[in-house]
Amino acid sequence: MGKESSKKMGSLASEILTSKNSSGIAKSLAGSVLSQSRTKSVTSEEMSTKASKVLNSPKYSTTTKSLAGSVLSQSKKK
Repeated sequence: MGKESSKKMGSLASEILTSKNSSGIAKSLAGSVLSQSRTKSVTSEEMSTKASKVLNSPKYSTTTKSLAGSVLSQSKKK
């Protein structure tokens, strides 16, 4: 069972989704965070892989990496 995303991350995700300047990857991660904000959903393997790539790449912003970390924290542990 997953954990709920924090209200702070939910707010950040909302801002990302409504911003014209946000990248596609940031919006994708933000959507995943929001989908888990009031549920016990578990991150899909596809989103976990995407989030992991973001965290391991130097080209993404701190904000995008924060979203990626939140997404990974919702993933099913193996």
